[in-house]
Amino acid sequence: YADLSERVMETIARFVMHYEVYSIDEAFLSLSEFADLDLTYYGKAIREAVKREVGIPVSVGIAGTKTLSKVATKVAKKLPDGVYDIRGNEKAVLEKFPVEDVWGIGWQYTKLLHRWGVSTALDFTHLPERWVQKHMTVDGLRTQMELKGIPCLPLQEIRPIRKQMVVSRGFGKVVEVREELEEALCDYATLAAWRLRREGLAAKAISIFIMTSPFRPGPQYANIATARFPEATNSTVAFIRTIRAILPRIYRSGYAYRKAGVILPELCNEKLIQGNLFISFLERKEQRLLQAIDKINDRWGREVVHFGAVGLAQPWAMRRERLSPCFTTNWGELPVAYVS
Repeated sequence: YADLSERVMETIARFVMHYEVYSIDEAFLSLSEFADLDLTYYGKAIREAVKREVGIPVSVGIAGTKTLSKVATKVAKKLPDGVYDIRGNEKAVLEKFPVEDVWGIGWQYTKLLHRWGVSTALDFTHLPERWVQKHMTVDGLRTQMELKGIPCLPLQEIRPIRKQMVVSRGFGKVVEVREELEEALCDYATLAAWRLRREGLAAKAISIFIMTSPFRPGPQYANIATARFPEATNSTVAFIRTIRAILPRIYRSGYAYRKAGVILPELCNEKLIQGNLFISFLERKEQRLLQAIDKINDRWGREVVHFGAVGLAQPWAMRRERLSPCFTTNWGELPVAYVS
């Protein structure tokens, strides 16, 4: 899904100068440079390009603000061509748009608004601004202003650096021995380190947790261990070495473990790492090794070259019988067409 998302974003980026990737399946585009064009036609061109090049249907909502564009997108999803320009028709649409579906209004605010007789987005725009700010903070006021057509949420073209990363899985079977827990944690750490390098990030610390299932009979146990690095790193080698050192602190025999995970709680830009004089030259060389491994795995598949610490048989691996095929990232899972 992440690969398809990147392809969609790369396609739509060709059509505009400024855009914000909001989530894995949403983006805001600035069309201010194309004010003289038929924006509905332009939206259809974007939609057709994504459908042609990626194979995914998308909906395009055109409006004067981010919040109104979210409303327009919901309308567009119900239209055959998947594009809707709400400009000039905001009042009619908001009059029928449930207030609970407005971007930024959660369930607690919905209950509050319903108590005050507010059921539609248009009703919400009629509330006194001072009341909205008092009961829904400045964020609620921004939402109201946006629904009135006053932009309050600029594009965030530079995505904020994520503050932490978590990779965790439930086991396909009960795990009792420490060696299998170690393999699983090293496998999760390998994935986390690869994601960090891909995003240009590094971790200042690492935490691991192990736990039994609270929904199964038997003795219960859960624990977490944390270690800090001498300097922030995204090295798989450093992660594996640290996991092997701290797992014995929390492992207890006699328990049926059902889940484990790796948490990287303090992330930073890898280009802004504060150096440490005591980091050995050998550890610096590890980075070149990891770069080579990443290139090979990017070309031939993520696990073509991997560390022995993750194991071979992996009996603990999560069951994945219902996993969607990775058509776009795995040669072995390409769909086969038969011609008679």
